[in-house]
Amino acid sequence: MRTVLLILFALLTTPALAQGWQTYDNARFGYSIDIPPAFSGQGESDNGDGQAFAAEGKPIDLLVWGGYALEGFDAEIAQRMVWDTEEAWNITYQATTPRWASWSAIKGFRIVYQRMVLLCDGSRYAAFRAEYSVTDSAEMDPVIERLVQSLRGNC
Repeated sequence: MRTVLLILFALLTTPALAQGWQTYDNARFGYSIDIPPAFSGQGESDNGDGQAFAAEGKPIDLLVWGGYALEGFDAEIAQRMVWDTEEAWNITYQATTPRWASWSAIKGFRIVYQRMVLLCDGSRYAAFRAEYSVTDSAEMDPVIERLVQSLRGNC
């Protein structure tokens, strides 16, 4: 019975989660990602690599950007994880493949989740980084899942 209720709840809430999402397309690096309805863009960066988004009324930040993997994609991932560790983030999850990487970390009462995908030419990547309070984790779990699924190169 409990399983049936969980499935019914998931089916009823999934359409609500899908409503209002918009797609952010980045012309410079050729990637796109779905942006949640409660997030507003803060304006594209001066160099056109991405944009910051903020959740209305919540301490949730979403950064989206593209970059060049000059030393290789694996090296870029490793460097960014080192930077997180140096900033006192405790990495609690990580998964990497030759084409993508994801990790999450915690520091105090904050969670960070980062995803990077190698773009079509193999020398550029697209990434997002969401930072939010542990109290928002249940709300953010399906948002993170959708962000992960939607981050892709436009080739």
